[in-house]
Amino acid sequence: MAFATEVDFTLPRGFQDEHGTLHKRGKMRLATAADEILPLRDPRVKSNPAYLTVIVLSRVVTELGELGDVNPKTIEQLYASDVAYLQELYEGLNRNGESSIHAVCPNCEHGFEVEMNGLGEA
Repeated sequence: MAFATEVDFTLPRGFQDEHGTLHKRGKMRLATAADEILPLRDPRVKSNPAYLTVIVLSRVVTELGELGDVNPKTIEQLYASDVAYLQELYEGLNRNGESSIHAVCPNCEHGFEVEMNGLGEA
């Protein structure tokens, strides 16, 4: 039985691009060892270890709205609440065992917890 390697998400606030379009829905994939190891060589991480989060998230967030590319600049421009949401999602997806993530209804914006039983299975 195959398991999901990518999950959908909806950011609490969203990313507003230079045209004013708000991008809230996206996809995050399961991380590989390289996703956590290779960014350690990045000069931005060497000079500021907190930047590791930005690099790792830019590698595993595969889609964000209609943006063609999710890169470190995109992650840098997210609101802190959205980065915190993505960090929680990342940790939940890449941890063994059951976990829960905080989700937000895209219609009414009500927040709630979703129990995750394995990757992407709610």
